[in-house]
Amino acid sequence: MFREILLRASESELVQHVVQTAPGSRTVVRRFVAGAGVEDAVRAATDLEGAGLRVTLDHLGEDTTDPARARAVRDAYLDLIARLSAAGLTGGGQAEASLKLSAVGQALPDGEKIALDHAREICSAAHAAGTTVTLDMEDHTTTDSTLAVLQELRVDFPTTGAVVQAYLHRTEGDCHDLATAGSRVRLCKGAYAEPASVAHQGAHEVDLSYVRCLKVLMAGQGYPMIATHDPRLVAIAGSLAGQYGRAAGSYEYQMLYGVRPEEQRRLAARGETMRVYVPYGTQWYGYLTRRLAERPANTGFFLRALVSRG
Repeated sequence: MFREILLRASESELVQHVVQTAPGSRTVVRRFVAGAGVEDAVRAATDLEGAGLRVTLDHLGEDTTDPARARAVRDAYLDLIARLSAAGLTGGGQAEASLKLSAVGQALPDGEKIALDHAREICSAAHAAGTTVTLDMEDHTTTDSTLAVLQELRVDFPTTGAVVQAYLHRTEGDCHDLATAGSRVRLCKGAYAEPASVAHQGAHEVDLSYVRCLKVLMAGQGYPMIATHDPRLVAIAGSLAGQYGRAAGSYEYQMLYGVRPEEQRRLAARGETMRVYVPYGTQWYGYLTRRLAERPANTGFFLRALVSRG
């Protein structure tokens, strides 16, 4: 129930205004968001890579309804990749980009083509810099369009990453389709408010689906990216890697910036590939509320910070 409240809050302009103007909002943002500008993103990536962690960077923003704004987001990603490359952070995919297609025009008239064109430019820049892009997944109404764009991008950029969400009923089938040689697939639980007709509603059912999907990806020929902070699922993933004979480097773990940083470093020290999802930018509200819904343990920190003076 509380998760549902948080997810609904992520869509409320009134709640957004209250949170963004609360005196302690900056404290919350600093923990989970690298900063407002590209310099902050590069600084966070440098620090994380210095600690033996890989990085994927998300320029925050979604549901773009203005063509000029879609172009501006594209340009922001091109700038990010150029700066990461200049800092020596992109070689071998050490730092990559995560991209929401709705941020680059997917919701516009003829939006799939617009988003594809923008994403192709970003993927081309990433390829030239020695890294790649992963297409974030959003609510279920965009899934087919996002997978169609992915298929087009992979013609020229085969390492473009996919994301699948375990809470959707369809996802086990999508995993079978995507678990092909060279296919990078991030498996997460899912962070949007979805109806029971398309998504599992209970945490236990989502966990069971996650494990079923993970088995498909681990048994396949692709490159699974295990996006979870759940200790049980991390342990299960390690067990499945052994069961399917996966060597270190043939899969990776992913966690969010600011969430379980000690566990991130523990996994890296153990020889696992550990990638941190680093968001940056001013459009942080929707991202933050969905993260709190995923991990209610952070909510106490969130509420205390909002009423503090900074």
